Amino acid sequence: MLKMIQKRFALSQKGAKDFCKGVCWTTLLDLALMLPAVFVFLFLEDYLQPVFNPSASVAHGIAFYSILGLAFIFVMYVIALFQYKSTFNTVYEESANRRISLAEKLRKLPLAFFGEKNLSDVTSTIMDDCTDLEHTFSHAVPQLFASMISILFIACGMFFYNWQLALALFWVVPFALAVILLSKRKISKANKTNYINKRAVTEQIQEGLDAIQEIKSYNQEADYLHKLDDKIDHYEKVLIQSELLTGVLVNGAQSLLKLGLASVIIIGANLLTTGAIDLFTYLIFLVVGSRIYAPIDEVMNNLAALFYLDVRIDRMNEMEALPIQQGATDFAPTDYDIEFKNVDFAYESGKQVLQNASFTVKQGEITALVGSSGSGKSTAAKLAARFWDIQSGEIKLGGCDISRIEPEVLLKNYSVVFQDVTLFNTSIKENIRIGKRDASDEEVMHAARLAQCDEFVSNMSQGYDTVIGENGETLSGGERQRVSIARALLKNAPIVLLDEATASLDVENETKIQAGISELVRNKTVLIIAHRMRTVANADKIIVLENGSVAEMEHPKN
Repeated sequence: MLKMIQKRFALSQKGAKDFCKGVCWTTLLDLALMLPAVFVFLFLEDYLQPVFNPSASVAHGIAFYSILGLAFIFVMYVIALFQYKSTFNTVYEESANRRISLAEKLRKLPLAFFGEKNLSDVTSTIMDDCTDLEHTFSHAVPQLFASMISILFIACGMFFYNWQLALALFWVVPFALAVILLSKRKISKANKTNYINKRAVTEQIQEGLDAIQEIKSYNQEADYLHKLDDKIDHYEKVLIQSELLTGVLVNGAQSLLKLGLASVIIIGANLLTTGAIDLFTYLIFLVVGSRIYAPIDEVMNNLAALFYLDVRIDRMNEMEALPIQQGATDFAPTDYDIEFKNVDFAYESGKQVLQNASFTVKQGEITALVGSSGSGKSTAAKLAARFWDIQSGEIKLGGCDISRIEPEVLLKNYSVVFQDVTLFNTSIKENIRIGKRDASDEEVMHAARLAQCDEFVSNMSQGYDTVIGENGETLSGGERQRVSIARALLKNAPIVLLDEATASLDVENETKIQAGISELVRNKTVLIIAHRMRTVANADKIIVLENGSVAEMEHPKN
């Protein structure tokens, strides 16, 4: 039962248990909210009986009903308090855990996932989808189930009391629910279309933010805004149609319910004139009938909310079902040789990047990968660190297949400097410290000096404590690259991957940094990707890639 709830609503095991508790407390609250009707029933039964039966007398005085009313209020308050804690508080905790779980999931997914997914799509799942789930599960879903259970209890009690009037009161319920359920496909389809249109708007905005420099450079602002306006207008139009469809169906079903009270009035009056029921029973059903449809209305609204939620739940389940990169957590290689053996890899079907590639990167040597653009150099470096998993062949580190090693354990052995540098909106010191979180300030400064960071940091007002903005926006390309090299120097891992590490530097700074890189690569397994011949001049081995295959291999020092 719990597993079925987990899958249906994309909940954790604890979330499923909390959901069941929330439904129970919400059911109790719905039943407790009928206590005022019970109070009226008891009061009328007591005070109206003498009217219909002169020999009867009033059993309880005003004091009794005052105490009973206060007792009912207290019971409703206590149940409402527990209901709030079991729904709202637990839902917020589940929402926080869901976001953390998604972040953990994303951390373990191969980079292929991020290559296929748009950034705004992933962000939407973590933020918007989680928010929608949080709101609906705190305000609608437990209430939906609780309302259905409480209505069932109340209906059973009323059928036992008088089945004719109960039937007159409840005959409309299955017809009203049928209107909603039979239109589920249309509502769900409209909700999915809305979601796709909303995501298209988000992606257009994200694209504009990412490419704002290019948009301005080529005077494309008007064209970009025109496309954005078209997508927003289309989203708005379809959203209005969808809301109108849902509103008509839900309100139509709720209007149908009102026929039930009319049926009670007509049938009750007929039964009263024939003497089948007394006036008291008739009044009781009229009072209850005025209240009983409120939870049923809630069921209608919450069913529509659940249909809206289905798209989000499907996306959550889809992400949870994605295969993660796994492997052994115990890894102690005897050496750090990297061996590619008949490796095939493609980012997408039909576009092969590496084909039957075989070569070895020896420990203590500098191995350079060269070749034309698109030959697979950078891809090979990323595959060596298991950023992606290959389609066939083997990549071994110290004789161990890296596909059988847990990625985070594997990457402890790598220092990586890629051409595309990513920095964080914090100080230069903390950006470098990412290479080794427990590093002392002295270790950070030493790595920074080797990477020639002193030159530009000394001109900053706060030195290494200067905050550099999102992705290091206040630094030049060369400065950002030097911070990245400092990170790798600080990590001091046995394997070094350098992908165009000095591409953004002028000749003078490249010469300075080469001294730091020489320290970085000493007695390590080094794989360098470069176009400049001076970058690979000291290489022990040069591997030429052409169309994803090894075309040539040289040992210039032999």
